[in-house]
Amino acid sequence: MKLLWCLVFFPLATTLALGQSAYESKPPGPPNQPEALVYSPYTEVVARHSIGIPNDADMKIFALYLSKVLLHRIDLFRACYADWLRQNPDPNTKHPFGVFESGLFSGADDRSEVQTFQLDNTQEQRDGSLRVNVRLTYEDPPGHPQTWRVATVVVRENGRFVIEDVIYPKDKNIHVESRLSEGLSNQCNGPHWVGDIDRKDEAK
Repeated sequence: MKLLWCLVFFPLATTLALGQSAYESKPPGPPNQPEALVYSPYTEVVARHSIGIPNDADMKIFALYLSKVLLHRIDLFRACYADWLRQNPDPNTKHPFGVFESGLFSGADDRSEVQTFQLDNTQEQRDGSLRVNVRLTYEDPPGHPQTWRVATVVVRENGRFVIEDVIYPKDKNIHVESRLSEGLSNQCNGPHWVGDIDRKDEAK
């Protein structure tokens, strides 16, 4: 009798556990909603903790959720960085790009080590884009969570939602609001590295 009970109970318990796990991992709302679109890449952010421009394997995954405009900006940044390397062949020269110390979808200052995320709300903008606000959390040390927010700019492209930019709002640790698009173009003129023009002008 005990053997029969085990044979019936354990497969049922396993099915219930897997079913619950699958339910909890489902994105919120129908797949054609902006929240569902944002949910997917942030599960990858938690899993991969990528800093800077994702490597080729990771980029193939993230690219599925990004707009053509944002992908083009990333390509231009890569070309700009290659141009900087050409102009600065000394391997001891430190690059000036803050993007490499940031999580593209989570922000700067070691905020790439995201452990959990939550979608807060969605706001429609005057230009027709949507801002999906995301709350991110990292515990260091354990039991002392650090929480901050970002806003993904979502647009429609070819009949589907895609991410076109990420906004890093100012908070107690970040004093100026910034955008991913700004970080990708800073000190670049298209594919060419031009340096910090403002500081060059001040030096004159």
